[in-house]
Amino acid sequence: MTKFNHVIVRRPGKSLCDGITSAPELGKPIYEKAIVQHDAYIECLKQCGVEVTVLPALEEYPDSCFVEDTCVITRKGAIMDNPGAGSRNGEAKEMEPTIRKFFDDEHIKHIVAPGTLEGGDVMMVGDTFYVGKSARTNEEGIRQFAEILEGWGLKCVEVPLELVLHLKTGVNYLENNNMLVSGEFITKPEFEQYNKVIVPEEEAYGANCIWMNGKVIVPEGYPTVEQAVRDLGYEVIVTDTSEYRKIDGGLSCLSLRFWVDED
Repeated sequence: MTKFNHVIVRRPGKSLCDGITSAPELGKPIYEKAIVQHDAYIECLKQCGVEVTVLPALEEYPDSCFVEDTCVITRKGAIMDNPGAGSRNGEAKEMEPTIRKFFDDEHIKHIVAPGTLEGGDVMMVGDTFYVGKSARTNEEGIRQFAEILEGWGLKCVEVPLELVLHLKTGVNYLENNNMLVSGEFITKPEFEQYNKVIVPEEEAYGANCIWMNGKVIVPEGYPTVEQAVRDLGYEVIVTDTSEYRKIDGGLSCLSLRFWVDED
């Protein structure tokens, strides 16, 4: 099953070392290692049969390699986010010219202040979009997002977050009704109907995997997660994102994944 044919990524800048982090004990990212890991990440995406658009680094935005937070792309159009972290506020504007290469005015909407929304808080399950109410995504942002989705015939389900930065920090959909869950998401009623694969606390970072056209990209160093995904019958691709973990970034954060008709 092919659901994606395009991916957008942005190269990390040297300012990456100044990215936002909730885990300073992990140390600062090493730029040279981050570049090597980013190269490998792009190759993993290409293995999934997609065309990858690689954008240049934005040194003025240390977290700008985490492009997922700038935009949510649905089968009906793109929604430009308004990131909740002050230092990231301009990233969506920087992304919009690239989004306009794929979508016209009619199919691009915006989350505007005082609403905030980051794509890391949004998980697509078919035509339903689960949205985490978090420190980065507020009630007004969710209201605007739900209104846009409703206009496109899509559904929004709000999920209150208690402990994690973003929704997809701890829950990720792998298609075929399968879902990786960790921490607070294990018991959330919103996900009762799915086949939940529980990720142990010591491998919680590994819950952030990406399903791409039948394959699943899994972060390196999380053997329980990797085996669980293999046991579900998926082809697994493993890649190292340890430098990005130091600034609260996971696999999904590093890309915008979507389908556009090219007839």
